[in-house]
Amino acid sequence: MSATVRWGVLATGGIAASFTADLLEMPDAEVVAVGSRSTASAKAFAERFGIPRAYGDWAELAADTDIDVVYVATPHSAHRAAVELCLEAGRAVLCEKAFTLNAREAAELVALARRRGLFLMEAMWMYCNPVVRELARLVADGAIGEVRTIHADFGLEGPFAPDHRLRDPAMGGGALLDLGVYPVSFAQLLLGEPDRVFADALLSPEGVDLNTGVLLGWDSGATALLSCSIVADTPLTASVTGTKGRIEVPRGFFYPEGFVLHRDGREPEEFTVPGRRDSLQHEAAEVMRCLRAGETESPLVPLDGTLAAMRTLDAVRERIGVRYPADTV
Repeated sequence: MSATVRWGVLATGGIAASFTADLLEMPDAEVVAVGSRSTASAKAFAERFGIPRAYGDWAELAADTDIDVVYVATPHSAHRAAVELCLEAGRAVLCEKAFTLNAREAAELVALARRRGLFLMEAMWMYCNPVVRELARLVADGAIGEVRTIHADFGLEGPFAPDHRLRDPAMGGGALLDLGVYPVSFAQLLLGEPDRVFADALLSPEGVDLNTGVLLGWDSGATALLSCSIVADTPLTASVTGTKGRIEVPRGFFYPEGFVLHRDGREPEEFTVPGRRDSLQHEAAEVMRCLRAGETESPLVPLDGTLAAMRTLDAVRERIGVRYPADTV
């Protein structure tokens, strides 16, 4: 692969625009094509960002052999179809989270990528954030002893109208897949897949979760208390407590500027990393590093970890009584 990695962008919404803008600031990245279900939307996006080719069909984008990797930025209800199309066409893929609507769909995509020997990664930018990576390293090195509790929350004030995608079961609506994926993934980054899952939720008339509380348990004795909401602006903080100390992450735990380490018998230690806290370039850089190295999976965002998170999200939905039409396919 050449020094410059050529990207295709599938979808033209807000997150696609943010990611594209960040890619254009990277000297070793080039956005060469964009695809949408609408030719007009694709052309407008291409003109906005100076992208050479615009396709009004996903299949045309996937078939473009001048693309090294496709960034799938659709709502998660379309992830399975979009990723499968790209993988079948031989393209590497970075797919937004939540990775799919359920663990079955995720497993099918991972199996396809592994069978074809193609790179696939969930766009869990939190895992690529240097501050989060340092936090995970300290925990793994025993800086706070054995982990006993994790707290994390992600809630938006709303309200969202009944016709909004966040209220639509067919679109994977509700707080859990859009927001809850962050607290769940944060906990599983540090402790792995839980042995027990408990949950309770307030559901909308459409049958999606508006406000959800989750308790995860591990055989080690560790627990995680997590919440997500689309009806309440929660603190958006996280903490990890161990037998010898704790780590506190301020508002915006999934893209933090830093954190504070409290250890028994020591003064609090503050860890910060310079740079834009909302940058998507860290995950883009990891994708490009993997592609140049010939790696089909990222060690920072491993596919087995993505599958484990999807299984936990499925378990939460089972306990709160949320089902999507895709679950019965």
